[in-house]
Formats: sequence, C-alpha cells, structure tokens
Amino acid sequence: MEYIGLNPVCLEDGHCVTTLVWQPELTNSRGDIHGGTVMSAIDFTMSAAARSHDRDRLGAVTMDMTTHFYDPARSMLTIDARCVRRGRSLAFCEADVRDEAGVVVVAARGIFRLIAMHDKAR
Repeated sequence: MEYIGLNPVCLEDGHCVTTLVWQPELTNSRGDIHGGTVMSAIDFTMSAAARSHDRDRLGAVTMDMTTHFYDPARSMLTIDARCVRRGRSLAFCEADVRDEAGVVVVAARGIFRLIAMHDKAR
C-alpha cells in the first residue's frame, strides 16, 4: 500500500481508517483515481478491520468483495472500514469511501478468511 500512498489514520478493534491522496500516477484517462487503485485501498483497509482484534497473529485473505462506484474519485479519499461480524474463521466487513467534501463516492462489502500468520504461505 506504500506504493499507492495509502496512509493509516486509525486502527482499533473492528475499525480501520486510511486516506489515499490524489496523485496523477493513480488516475485514469479522465483524471479520476483509477477504480482498481480505489479497490486496492478498500481491500487493504477492510482486511485490516477484519483482523484488528488480533493483528499480530492473524492475516486476512479476501474471499469476496463487492464494490459500488457512485461518483468519480477526484480528490483525497478517506476509507472507513468496519468489521460488522466476525466468526472463528470468517469476517464480514463494510467500507465507505468519502471525498474531501465528505461525499460517499464508493461503498464496498467484503468477506475475509482469517488465517494464522504462519499459514500465509499456503
């Protein structure tokens, strides 16, 4: 996430917030932040929320992610992710992406498989 400039803001049990600064290298031909870049930022932020209760021992693997683009992303973005339900091996998360004016430009939901860190190579 360092490559795209994703910045951590907050990480607590069940909640993670990051910001993504608009950069010309991240845009599509219209000058909007590319959808794939936004999805990468959302995926990372939701996965952090999914494993936030035990982040030193657990990793998270994305099993499913649904993304809804409402408006173009043309400014700095704030990604606010919440883990809405967590079981022993699965976590269900939601995220809103807001532009600098506070408008929700993207919304997403994801399901993550929680894995012990030593299982990451599987």
